[in-house]
Amino acid sequence: MVISDEKLPIKMLADRLLVHMPDKDGERRTMAGILIPATAQMSKRLVWAEVVALGQNVRSAEVGDRVLFSPEDRYEVEVGGKDFIMLRERDLHAVAASRNESSTGLYL
Repeated sequence: MVISDEKLPIKMLADRLLVHMPDKDGERRTMAGILIPATAQMSKRLVWAEVVALGQNVRSAEVGDRVLFSPEDRYEVEVGGKDFIMLRERDLHAVAASRNESSTGLYL
């Protein structure tokens, strides 16, 4: 998949994914209504991001999927004034996509 920008076309290689995390205000609220400030440190918390481009060897995700990964396993890159994250396919923990609904996720 190629991301084209007026200044720089990008072609992802091998098993690399380029993902974009939605901008958040930093604060979040638990199901019980407790407000957790943006300054609170969370240990080992995985995050979701949307796939915007991927290399030819990526098999488990497609453009537009949401993927779960550890923020410690990432490299940040700026393209066209926007921040993206570059990952390897092996760094993914889960893929959320509508085509996965009929699958149990188990391998027999």
